[in-house]
Amino acid sequence: MAEAILNQPQFQDVDAARTYLEALRWPNGVVCPHCGVVGGARQMQGIAHRTGLWKCNDCRSQFSVTVGTVFEDSKVPLNKWLMAVHLMCASKKGISAKQLERMLGVTYKTAWFMSHRIREAMTGDNSTLLGGPGSSGIVEADETFWGTATDANGKKLEQRPGVHHKMMVVSLVERNGNKRSFHIPNVNGKTLGAVLKSQISASARLMTDEARAYKTFSKAFASHETVSHGQNEYARGDVTTNTVEASFALLKRGLIGTFHSVSEQHLQRYCNEFDFRWNTRQSQGVNDVARMQIALKGIEGKRLTYRG
Repeated sequence: MAEAILNQPQFQDVDAARTYLEALRWPNGVVCPHCGVVGGARQMQGIAHRTGLWKCNDCRSQFSVTVGTVFEDSKVPLNKWLMAVHLMCASKKGISAKQLERMLGVTYKTAWFMSHRIREAMTGDNSTLLGGPGSSGIVEADETFWGTATDANGKKLEQRPGVHHKMMVVSLVERNGNKRSFHIPNVNGKTLGAVLKSQISASARLMTDEARAYKTFSKAFASHETVSHGQNEYARGDVTTNTVEASFALLKRGLIGTFHSVSEQHLQRYCNEFDFRWNTRQSQGVNDVARMQIALKGIEGKRLTYRG
């Protein structure tokens, strides 16, 4: 029988956790976060120095493996941080801060701050265009709605028939590739066009439903093909939006069943979390351990000022 993953040393011991993170973050030698020199630091020894402290021989600055990361200045033991990262990476529909509170033995406030720091580490790089060379060339786009939006004063909008009072998310899914989601203020040609034109290659085949808002910029791509859900059409050859709609099912199950209530202020980070797990899914050859390591490689340069 395989050993339970959370029984491994990096989740149970602070020193083992630090060694694990150092090996992952500095595979080619210790890197000074202040001046960027590789391999030019020495570990501080003696009772006057805390374990895991390094000093750069070039800029003379002291640092540890958590400096410049989302873990910096946290009083939570590093092994609990690694456990939280693993739990969030391995939970297909997310894990709530209340569950982290119980499993890690921290306060709810600390668990909430930890989860948002980890979501920041999960935030992907959107610098490349979807549907470009080397991909399937097909990008599906669709929008979904969640909860109740707020006005400029933070007051929830009056609920009325339709979706005008809800928070709106548009997602782009590259066929057999990655997903990107964006919280937008409303669904119209202007807001959708800004997202799609900045994220999708002009050489891509764009696939959507029959919503009129997509028609205003259809000529910006190699082709714009639609399926008519109003006429019960969900696929026509390889033209479909079933992939992006399947991704919404996971997002909604997490928002409804795991988190229950997500505010407009933080909705984008939750979308980023679900996008991260989608982009590192099992069908892409990524298991839970590898997914956790990918998330840990994203901790650098994304420090939040939350205390925990």
